[in-house]
Amino acid sequence: MIEIMSPAQMPRARAAGALVGHVLQTLRERVDVGTNLLEIDDWARSMIDRAGAVSCYVDYAPSFGRGPFGHHVCTAVNDAVLHGLPHDRTLADGDLLTLDLAVTLDGIAADSAISFVVGTARPPGSVRLIAATERALAAGIAAARPGARVGDLSHAIGTVLQDEGYPVNLEFGGHGIGTTMHQDPHVANAGRPGRGYRLRPGLLLALEPWAMVDTDELVTDADGWTLRSATGCRTAHSEHTIAITTDGAEVLTLPPGARA
Repeated sequence: MIEIMSPAQMPRARAAGALVGHVLQTLRERVDVGTNLLEIDDWARSMIDRAGAVSCYVDYAPSFGRGPFGHHVCTAVNDAVLHGLPHDRTLADGDLLTLDLAVTLDGIAADSAISFVVGTARPPGSVRLIAATERALAAGIAAARPGARVGDLSHAIGTVLQDEGYPVNLEFGGHGIGTTMHQDPHVANAGRPGRGYRLRPGLLLALEPWAMVDTDELVTDADGWTLRSATGCRTAHSEHTIAITTDGAEVLTLPPGARA
C-alpha cells in the first residue's frame, strides 16, 4: 500500500516526527559509558508513554523476526546494525551505538535512527562510517521532490556510500510510512535513477542509509532479531522520516532546534 497524507493529516505527521526527534536526542544526551541497553529502552518507554504515543516495536512481529519484538527502541552495538534487541549489556568507552525509534502519535507513525560513539574513545573508522551514512541520508533527502522517482533517491544514497568504499546491502532499506510504520514503496540504498514510483506531495518516506565497513552480508543473532555484519565489522545507520511537499522534502524527525 502507498498512502498519501492529506493536508489535514500533516500536522499530526509533524507532531509524530517531532516526538521521535526529541526522544532520540534525549537518549543520546543521557547515554554514557556504563549505561545499560535495558536502561535506554526504559527511558524510551517512559517518554513515549508520557507523550501519549505508542511504540511501533512492542507488538512488531514480521516474518523475518522472532516476534513480537517486545521493546520500545532498537539498540544496536558495534557489529549490530538493524533490529537490535535491547538486552543486559553495559556500554563501554568507544562502543558504536545505533538507536532506531518508531512511534505512532494520534494515528500517524514516524521513524528515525541515529548512530554515535559512546564516551571519549574514537575507534579508527567509526566516525568516518557514521558520517558517510549521514551524508548519504542528506543526499537522499536532497533528491526527494515531486516528480522524482524512488530510484533517484536510491541512486543518490548509494553513490555516497559506494564512493566511500562501503558495500551496500539491498535487502533492507527505506520505506513508505503513514498510518502504519512500514508501507510501500521500498527505497533501496542503491539503485538506478529514473526508475520506480514517482513521488507526490503528501507521501511520507523513511529514508535509512546503513552501512558495514567491509561486507554487505548480514547474520541474525541468536535472539532472532538483531542483524549483525557477517565479518564482525562495525556498522552505522542514519534515518529520517520526510514528507514530500510541493517544494521538495520536509524532514519531520529533526530534533528540537535543528534545521534540515
